[in-house]
Formats: sequence, C-alpha cells, structure tokens
Amino acid sequence: MNDKRLVHIIDDEAAVRRSASFMLKTLGFATRTWEGGTAFLKEVRHAENGCILLDVRMPDIDGLAVQQQLIERGIAMPVIVLTGHGDITIAVKAMKAGAVDFIEKPFDGDVLLAALEHAFERLEKSADALTRAANADLALGALSPREREVLAELAEGFPNKTIA
Repeated sequence: MNDKRLVHIIDDEAAVRRSASFMLKTLGFATRTWEGGTAFLKEVRHAENGCILLDVRMPDIDGLAVQQQLIERGIAMPVIVLTGHGDITIAVKAMKAGAVDFIEKPFDGDVLLAALEHAFERLEKSADALTRAANADLALGALSPREREVLAELAEGFPNKTIA
C-alpha cells in the first residue's frame, strides 16, 4: 500500500500532465495522469481514492461535465479545477459544484500546494464521517428489537415515561 497521497491529473495537454506530475512527485505526492475526462470516468470506480486536478477545456468532455458526472456517480474525491481560459462564470459553476479551488494556468506551486492541502483535509474529513457512520450502523445492528423500538420512540421525542 502506498502511503503517499494520490493526485489524479486530468488534462489533455501532455506537457501539463508531465510538469504537474513531476512537481507533485518532488513534493512527496503520488500521481496518476489521465489524457482526458472520458479515460478517467471509465476507470474511476476502480481508481485509488485521492484528489483530482481537473482541466476545464478538453476535447472529449469538458472538466465541468466530468465534475458533474462524478457527483452523479457518488464519487466524493475532491476536485481542484485548472484552466488556461478561466472566466468568472466557469469559476462560479465549478465552485458551486463543490470544487475545492479554481486555479489558472500557469499555476504557482504554492497556490496549488495550498489547494491540495485543503483538498486532502476535505478527503480525510469525508473518510472520518464514513467511519463514524459505519460504526453507528454496527452499534445499531447490535441492538435488540425492543432496544430499536425504544430508540425510535426516543428519536420521535417521546419521554421515557411514555415509552416504558
């Protein structure tokens, strides 16, 4: 198992994929590059969990459509949008869809690193929430039928005296 945090780089420009991957590897990240949104979406269910650097303008499917597909499929990997042709409308759409950040190319390494830190914090919080939910499911599964009945009535707001 790889202990490095994984960054999926989705960009149609090979030079951008290479340079971003090189920079991130020198900073201690693991990277996986994708030539476009279609290639990533085909494999996303089997892809290792990580953060996504997503270009907006790509020939097969644009980044905002990829982001929307991820939401529809229930993929909770945090997305950082990269673009060489940014405008306010695109930035607003990306952020409303849950993007961690919107960065214009050429990007500053410190800006990208700060966005990645924020994205991985979001990923860790999501993993913690899933763990808590799984633990709650285990605890609820261990309750007897009567205990479940009492819990349901407590959740509805009935006092102990009425439940008894």
